[in-house]
Amino acid sequence: MELTTVWFVLIAVLWIGYFVLEGFDFGVGILLPVLGRDEKERRVMINTIGPVWDGNEVWLLVAGGATFAAFPEWYATLFSGFYLALFVILVALIVRGVAFEYRGKRPSSPWKAWWDRAIFWGSALPALLWGVAFANIVRGVPIEEIDGNLEYVGTFFDLLSPYTLLGGLVTFSLFTTHGAIFIALKTDGDIRRRARAVAEKVGLGSAVLAVAFLVWTYLISPELAFAVLSVLAAVCLVGALVANRLGREGWAFLGTALTLALAVAALFSNLYPNVMPSSIDSAYNLTIDNASSTPYTLTIMTWVAVIMTPIVLLYQGWTYWVFRRRLSVADIPEPLDALRAQEKSAQFDAAARERVG
Repeated sequence: MELTTVWFVLIAVLWIGYFVLEGFDFGVGILLPVLGRDEKERRVMINTIGPVWDGNEVWLLVAGGATFAAFPEWYATLFSGFYLALFVILVALIVRGVAFEYRGKRPSSPWKAWWDRAIFWGSALPALLWGVAFANIVRGVPIEEIDGNLEYVGTFFDLLSPYTLLGGLVTFSLFTTHGAIFIALKTDGDIRRRARAVAEKVGLGSAVLAVAFLVWTYLISPELAFAVLSVLAAVCLVGALVANRLGREGWAFLGTALTLALAVAALFSNLYPNVMPSSIDSAYNLTIDNASSTPYTLTIMTWVAVIMTPIVLLYQGWTYWVFRRRLSVADIPEPLDALRAQEKSAQFDAAARERVG
């Protein structure tokens, strides 16, 4: 297998890891105002992803870095054509990260409410826009040869179509389902029950959207590998919903994780050997050959990946193992302002008893 193909597969694996791991982070953020009925429940939800969300984002950084190093033409065209959409995603991710850090800096309820909104939008926008971006990559975008270089010649609005917006709704709903099942897996008590109910309702909607999108994609580019992987993804999603209904959250989470993994694999299999098809003329397609770096660069990258990838996987796996315990509202201490109110009340009662005595 040529190194260009190897790195195409590795980049697909990195995106699979990102969508599976960051997907439930997005789902938790989207469901924060839905399942978090009070401060303690919202803190439980945030704490389920608190130790891992920043590590999950590393998969995106590595995927971007690998694309830049292995396929610089792909990276340049992608960022020039999708600049505004990727900028919005970047800002949303930054705002969400700041919200996680600053939400608990003050006990004020309005302060926390504003950061909760930031967490919601910082999760919802990327969940939607990643689907729009990948739908455009698979469908093809206006790429043309200019001065010997293959360049994006469209506008931001060329990226918006019924097909690509459907792709955005698919990722949004799948991430929400994935996040709801993760909350059910990581929590206990009433919030666990409500998370399972939300996962069932949203999951049915996401199944319908996903089937429509995959069929539409197959009609655009009928590939056998894509069809097989799509059917497997649909089966895994149905299995996840059945497991969720039976209260088997672990199997349900595995099902949605496999659904996302197989869906991303299906899109990349449909794309190969292109990395960005041109909607103007197939002669302008960016492929793994005309968009790649030199063989020497790919060789060095391969050795680095062979050495570092197992270390990163072991470390991240250890993190999940350490923070594997379920959480409930009983694990959340009273807010500082409530403790102060209780302390003042106790002091008032003590003073009153002294006066009576």
